Amino acid sequence: MEHSDSWDRPMPLAAPVLAGTETETETGAPVAYYDGIRAIARIAGQFSRTAWNAVTPCPEWHAADLAGHLRCVADDYHEYLDDAPVSRLSRLMASGAHPQSIARKLARQNAAELAALPEDPPEEHIAAFVRSATRYAARIGPLLRLPHHSYRGRVISVAGMAGAACVEWHVHAWDLASAAGASYRPADPEAVLSAWLAGVPQLPLRGDKDPWLAVLRSSGRLPD
Repeated sequence: MEHSDSWDRPMPLAAPVLAGTETETETGAPVAYYDGIRAIARIAGQFSRTAWNAVTPCPEWHAADLAGHLRCVADDYHEYLDDAPVSRLSRLMASGAHPQSIARKLARQNAAELAALPEDPPEEHIAAFVRSATRYAARIGPLLRLPHHSYRGRVISVAGMAGAACVEWHVHAWDLASAAGASYRPADPEAVLSAWLAGVPQLPLRGDKDPWLAVLRSSGRLPD
């Protein structure tokens, strides 16, 4: 994977890995899902080796940590799909726990997985993320209507969980861009907001006329 100090230089990785994934009908994943993967690949491709030390909006993580987290969480989505509807995520969500309790448990899981990662360069973690996240979209086509997990009586389908992944990719693209001192906004913020409503029932949506700002505030990235 190439990387550069130039923010405008496109990263070559995304095109071949994501070829043939332009439409929702091909895999069942929304276009916005692939847009999130591409955004992460493009933004990460602009980091120099020293830039990976920058602090992200998640103060406990540097940009290099976020690259590792993305690799871990993409693999987690595969595990959750393999074990649905009785995965470890399903059991956690079925408890109906308070959103802060869920966030704390997921944070501990994230920290443990990050600590167990091989000490690869951040760009290798990003490449692994792109492959894993793209493969996940290819798997879900026949499974979209199946239950994935439930939260306080609301059943989230596999399609809804793909929506949650879509949100995660775009929010973390914003995190990476922020670490680099740049801005990021999805091409279709309304689609990302719809993905939130479909797949993130445990977190209330914060009001804002701008759908992207609503997602960022709801994820704790911006003050109310």
